[in-house]
Amino acid sequence: MSKQATATLACSALLLALASAILGGCGSGATKTVTVSGASESAASTTPSSATRPSPARTTSTTGTATATSPPSNTGGQSAGGPQSTTRTAPEPAFAQHGGTGGDAEASGEEAAAAVAVVKTRGYTPDDVSQYHPNQTLRVLLGTRTGSADGYDQRAFFFVDGKYLGTDSSQPSASLRIVSQSDTEVVLAYALYRPHDPLCCSSGGQSTVHFQLNNGQLVPLQPIPPASSASGPSRQ
Repeated sequence: MSKQATATLACSALLLALASAILGGCGSGATKTVTVSGASESAASTTPSSATRPSPARTTSTTGTATATSPPSNTGGQSAGGPQSTTRTAPEPAFAQHGGTGGDAEASGEEAAAAVAVVKTRGYTPDDVSQYHPNQTLRVLLGTRTGSADGYDQRAFFFVDGKYLGTDSSQPSASLRIVSQSDTEVVLAYALYRPHDPLCCSSGGQSTVHFQLNNGQLVPLQPIPPASSASGPSRQ
């Protein structure tokens, strides 16, 4: 072989060696590419992607019949979902139980006092002021003659709406009492005496008379016993 051929072969071998070296460098670059890819994956793990990001929670509102219905006015305005209200009851005040207010009670007391004054101006003293009922149309007070030593001189004094109407009789009775009374009626019981009965001890029983208010007039529905009698029962 000539020297020129030998030099050509040596040059070719050198070129092959260089080509191998270059290809080896390219392989090293591929490895670096993998390393860069790994770094990219590491960065992705710190930045959530749309695939791993949690979706926002959904709020679903449900409206039931109970909340859609307004509470009754006497429940205190509590909603159906809140605490249930409790209705409490308490006894009425004393003035309400008697059907009046404090002002009414005061006026009734003043009216009763005025009725007592009327009875006293006629020479009698009321026996029991509590028998006067201002809430009734027809009202009554029993009185005994003031200064009476024996107490057997009594009359019934009637009032209509607080105005003095009159007495049960023009003559007094030895003893009488109120049996019952309502808005327009008063029932009186008269002790009956037989001739020669002492005032302490009547033996004729009693006579009951209903006094009724009729068109502003006081009408006895039964005869009033006589004030005195020499032959039969009487009020004295």
